[in-house]
Amino acid sequence: MRASAFVYPWDVGGDPEAPARIAGLGVEQVTLAAAYHSTRALTPRHPRHRVVTAEYAAVLYPPGDRWAGRGLRPYPAGRWAPGNAYAEAAEALAAAGLEVHTWVVLAHNSRMGAEHPDTSVVNAYGDRYPWAPCIAQPGTRAYLTDLAAEAAVRPGARGTELESLGWYGFQHLHAHDKTAGVPLGEAGQYLMSLCFCPSCRAGYGEQGLDADTLATAVRRALEPLWRGTADDTGWPTVEKLLGEEPAAATRAWRDTTARTLQEEVVAAVRAAAPSGFRVLLHADPVSYHCGANAGVDPAHILSVADGVVVPCAGGTAALAPFAAEARRGTVLAANLTVVTGMGGSPGTLAADAARARAEGATELRLYHAGLASDEDLAAVRAGLAAR
Repeated sequence: MRASAFVYPWDVGGDPEAPARIAGLGVEQVTLAAAYHSTRALTPRHPRHRVVTAEYAAVLYPPGDRWAGRGLRPYPAGRWAPGNAYAEAAEALAAAGLEVHTWVVLAHNSRMGAEHPDTSVVNAYGDRYPWAPCIAQPGTRAYLTDLAAEAAVRPGARGTELESLGWYGFQHLHAHDKTAGVPLGEAGQYLMSLCFCPSCRAGYGEQGLDADTLATAVRRALEPLWRGTADDTGWPTVEKLLGEEPAAATRAWRDTTARTLQEEVVAAVRAAAPSGFRVLLHADPVSYHCGANAGVDPAHILSVADGVVVPCAGGTAALAPFAAEARRGTVLAANLTVVTGMGGSPGTLAADAARARAEGATELRLYHAGLASDEDLAAVRAGLAAR
């Protein structure tokens, strides 16, 4: 199976040995960040630094003229990826014989939430989630669509992988995160991720729901969770707590909102891209799930995009719903964590790849070539050689 490693531009810029090291892993491709959220990252082998702090969500190239005069616009990166860091890294990686695809993070942007708080998801208690732009808002949708078209189609890129193209709710590894005291479970995550901004309140109305009544019902449904007495079985619990019809109405609004945005974004990327450019989404096969791997309906998303990147760090079961809807040429990429310190298991890569293939995977994604130790990378080389 074809394999690609995730890479940041700062893993490559200033390290002349990085391209050959990555190519030497046995991957054919790199998925290189072009637009990324704030993060703090180790760089274990870089000759100039060991820690990179990306202070805010940014594009890793100079943003184009389309943003002139617009309130919502991407920001160029600071000192962690100055100038056209993406292009410099992409050129060096391509010279090492690697096919370069872009990695674009969309609805995950704390700077947007800080500077434009009205764009954020608002929960049933009135709390804003500054890291989570509400994808129902027209201005946000226009921003995300244009950002995807620009960041995905960088010169020389052969395809893109779009992350966070859907609802980004409560779950988030925020700075010094202190939210683990009450396990939320799937139902709790969904209820805490329901948005009550003006756009979503109007959307619930279109589904026959009164937003104030719904917010009261959500707060009431969450009370057992705060007391530690909740019995969470996922969607059946949401239906039990809200009622089947109101629960279905909230999901109809959110599913339709996400689907139409995904259609618009993929269409915009295709319009800007050359022939043969591949468009993949980081995706979860359960449509009400939120996060970087957007919840989708497998049949729908595979009718829109060329394929999906599916998280498989905890097993390969999530591949099966996509495999059932795959057609000829569909890309099903199993995303495997190969950083031991982040819970990955690079030593079992060959076996994990075989299991993923049996579940329908056609390609591998390895997270993350820049973050892994030398020992992890040695295990990756061995695992890929044994494919």
